[in-house]
Amino acid sequence: MITQISTQKAFNGKVVFFSHLSETNHCTMKCSVFIPVEAETKPVPVLYWLSGLTCTEENFTIKANAQRFAAKEGIMLVAPDTSPRGEGVPGKGEAWDLGFGAGFYVNATESPWSKHYQMYDYITEELPLLIQKNFSTLSNSQSIFGHSMGGHGALVMGIREPKKYRSVSAFAPISNPCSSPWGEKAFSAYLGSDRQKWENYDASYLIKKLGYDRTLLIDQGTEDQFLKTSLLPENFERACAETKVKLEMRYQKGYDHSYYFISTFIEDHIKFHAKFLKA
Repeated sequence: MITQISTQKAFNGKVVFFSHLSETNHCTMKCSVFIPVEAETKPVPVLYWLSGLTCTEENFTIKANAQRFAAKEGIMLVAPDTSPRGEGVPGKGEAWDLGFGAGFYVNATESPWSKHYQMYDYITEELPLLIQKNFSTLSNSQSIFGHSMGGHGALVMGIREPKKYRSVSAFAPISNPCSSPWGEKAFSAYLGSDRQKWENYDASYLIKKLGYDRTLLIDQGTEDQFLKTSLLPENFERACAETKVKLEMRYQKGYDHSYYFISTFIEDHIKFHAKFLKA
């Protein structure tokens, strides 16, 4: 059951913000959905967006201008929050890269995080079922993309769940979190000290272990302030080359880590996913 928070008309469709009680995360979660006009008469494909550190369900929905292009393709956009939140949920007041706004899309195994921070299962299992139940969607036609921490989540989920997601792309993803200060901090807290467990949530390890049989698309700004210290795209490039996975890695000259970068290239990503979703 969902509780509608607001509805706005956009590009002949509508943007809906809603909340629901998550059985996976044991708290109330929030989400936004862009519903194209086609969904009034038939089921439509779904494209899931995972946002980055400090974001909520609002950032992408308001800043990326993605609805314009999703409307042209007749694709539903779903943008969930980046972590559990609320009374009794640990993480409020933590550093900006841990806790609220920093779920890292993993299933936490360590106290005090393990009860609520089950973001991997929430995104891959609970949320799709909720969307299918409440909106007119094609259950066998969904894809996933994201930015930064969300790009990490999208790559991990797409590589691990190739039958669930027809395509995967990312903007400036944390490509090798096991070797990134952000990943090391979050994984130590959520998953403990066993670094082998971390590899289950690291795209650079997973692509070598599992492979991938479709093309991956990544856009990365050359002036991204986190490029050399935290994102490490070259490690993922190397892993894809070693396993002969097709990767379209586009370094965009002069762009940084912001939503100006995302909004500039969002059309390309939606067109990329449309090819797979409509196949």
